[in-house]
Amino acid sequence: MISVASIVTAGIFMITLGLILAVILSIANKKLYVYEDPRIEQVNDMLPQAQCGACGEAGCRPFAEAVVTGRKNPAQCTVNSPEGNARIARFIGVTMAKQEKFVARLACAGGSHVAYKRANYQGLTTCQAASVVSGGGKGCSWGCLGLGDCAKACTFDAIYMDKFGLPIVIEDKCTACNDCVVACPKDLFSLHPVSHKLFVACKSEDQGDQAEQECEVACTACGKCVADAPQGLIAIKNNLAAIDYELNDLASRTPIERCPTGAIVWIDSKLGTTRSSRGREAKKIIRIEPLPLI
Repeated sequence: MISVASIVTAGIFMITLGLILAVILSIANKKLYVYEDPRIEQVNDMLPQAQCGACGEAGCRPFAEAVVTGRKNPAQCTVNSPEGNARIARFIGVTMAKQEKFVARLACAGGSHVAYKRANYQGLTTCQAASVVSGGGKGCSWGCLGLGDCAKACTFDAIYMDKFGLPIVIEDKCTACNDCVVACPKDLFSLHPVSHKLFVACKSEDQGDQAEQECEVACTACGKCVADAPQGLIAIKNNLAAIDYELNDLASRTPIERCPTGAIVWIDSKLGTTRSSRGREAKKIIRIEPLPLI
């Protein structure tokens, strides 16, 4: 039988242990306390909570921390409205930076009316699935598969599929969130500032005639754009024209004019947000029906 003295002793021990632990925790709390600027939570509340990562941070709260600590400017949130970002700037007492708009660009113009299919793909209707089954049946192994993974991934409705199975980016809605870049199994999307008007709408590394046999708008590495561009602006790498955007100030429409397939284009929002301009010597595409399976 347990004695009263044993119970009292145990009770005193537990009370003493509790007091000791409380003191230890109190000291630890003071020693380990990390101050957090209360403005972080307030800035976070002013953000759109899209959690898209377009700002380069993992989400809105990390971006709020970066803004308050001066590592980021409010203007770098491309989803928030300009008025919303200006409100944040006034709240934390900084000047709104000039932030050039970035948009997603697709390095392929090979819709079903210009690009040949070698086989009919049957299976899950996703680009990811089709890409692992003989490339989805498309003749050009670098080309867009047209099953719309990018459009499904875009939470801002900035991408739609046209009648030829090509993704079209609506620049006014695009926030450069990077979701389409991640979703595309062919790595055809990349993010560009709108000042990058000269663009190669192709990623095929096939040589000359071989590239054109699979897609009528493929880059054939003919070199005419290189010859017409300022020195160093364009080079042929792996049978494909490549633009050095470090020299973007030298860019003009001139290099696109003699491109025989129209693979290198000029993109200007004044021309509309859905289409790019091809050169005067590019073959005219008048076909409105998909090419037959070959």
